[in-house]
Amino acid sequence: MAGERKIKVLLAKTGLDGHDRGVKVLMMGLRDEGMEVIYTGIRQTPENVAQAAIEQDVDVVGLSSLAGAHRYLLPRVAELLQERGANSILVIAGGIIPEEDISFLKEQGIKSVFGPGASLKEITDFIRKNVTSQVSRSSPKSK
Repeated sequence: MAGERKIKVLLAKTGLDGHDRGVKVLMMGLRDEGMEVIYTGIRQTPENVAQAAIEQDVDVVGLSSLAGAHRYLLPRVAELLQERGANSILVIAGGIIPEEDISFLKEQGIKSVFGPGASLKEITDFIRKNVTSQVSRSSPKSK
């Protein structure tokens, strides 16, 4: 359909977490599902992630956490996006996040948390369902 664009996803690893195999697999899977994916790499600051998300005009920020700093780093990304007027960006997370921390993260603006064993279908279905006006937009989001 003319004027359609792909859902644009930015994936990032914040903090000192250097384990990136899972996020790289997700990157390829989302691309196979027809999404445009940007991967910022490991050891990113929340400020760098928020700035990249805004500059790249993404629909989704996916944060991967395996190092235990998720209670600070992930909410900080959501907070920075909110402060910068980018609250239309869907923020999701994945990785090794204890069950007892999920409700806290959701209260802080993380819309969903996908743990070990989450399927690509589960993640892509959530993204497609929750990205406002996903692919039917013909022009970039206004800022």
